[in-house]
Amino acid sequence: MSAAASRSERRGRAFWNDILNAPFNPGHLPASARARGAIRARFARAGDRSCVSELYEAGGLRLRFPRNAQSCEAVIVNTGGGVIGGDAAQLSFAAEAGADVTLTTQAAEKIYRAQNIPAHIALDLTAAENARLEWLPQETILFDGAKLNRTFTLDAHENARVTLLEATIFGRLAMGEHSISGHLADRWRLRRDGKLVFADDLRLTGDIGEQLDRKSCGAGARATALLLHIAPDAEALLEPVRESLTSAPCPAGASAWSGLLAIRLLSPAPEKMRAALSPLLEILRGRPAPRVWQ
Repeated sequence: MSAAASRSERRGRAFWNDILNAPFNPGHLPASARARGAIRARFARAGDRSCVSELYEAGGLRLRFPRNAQSCEAVIVNTGGGVIGGDAAQLSFAAEAGADVTLTTQAAEKIYRAQNIPAHIALDLTAAENARLEWLPQETILFDGAKLNRTFTLDAHENARVTLLEATIFGRLAMGEHSISGHLADRWRLRRDGKLVFADDLRLTGDIGEQLDRKSCGAGARATALLLHIAPDAEALLEPVRESLTSAPCPAGASAWSGLLAIRLLSPAPEKMRAALSPLLEILRGRPAPRVWQ
């Protein structure tokens, strides 16, 4: 066996050992948890293309790869059709040096009514030197009575380019569900070369509609989005982003510091928020939104 093949075999064994030994800890869940799913994937550069090099799927979560000449576009599919209280999902994605990866979802994720136990979703991302990693899921829709805890962690090389989006819709607006109650807790911890560069915590509990109606919180919004871009030239994109926001159909703001660009959007309607997001993504990515968005 060649030295390269031996190294590859050792990496493979280490990967599967990590899979088997990694603690499943998206939250403290009782034995009655309804469904547990996981995806762990690693992406590598192969010539002028990027591809998945290692993949593990469990529960009702799957990763699919439509053909894309520009990058490796990976689409998350939830075969369970949605998330209810007690469900848990653990997502872990790593882009190796030079890889170009876009992660998205087949459709908007629905968070159904929960009884007592919240659902838990944990996302862990790693971007190596000169990697390009994009987390661009479609919207998350919270039904009345939904309960969800989410955590987002990132460890990126200082030369990596990372774009992260999380968009949330509060209520089935087309069904007249304009004021919902429930629980949402988001926790973000993003690092570059081990140094914390972004930390954010959001918690809405109880009458979410009433809280979003407050001028200091949502000013009547029923759709929100946080869009982050981490790259060596991120601050240079602030002015083009702000220029785009002058014609945005919903309130939004942007700021940049230390190689990070942060954009927040509030909208009374999800279609207005998406209309504002599309040109922003094109500025940050240099290409249109993922095809499954269309």
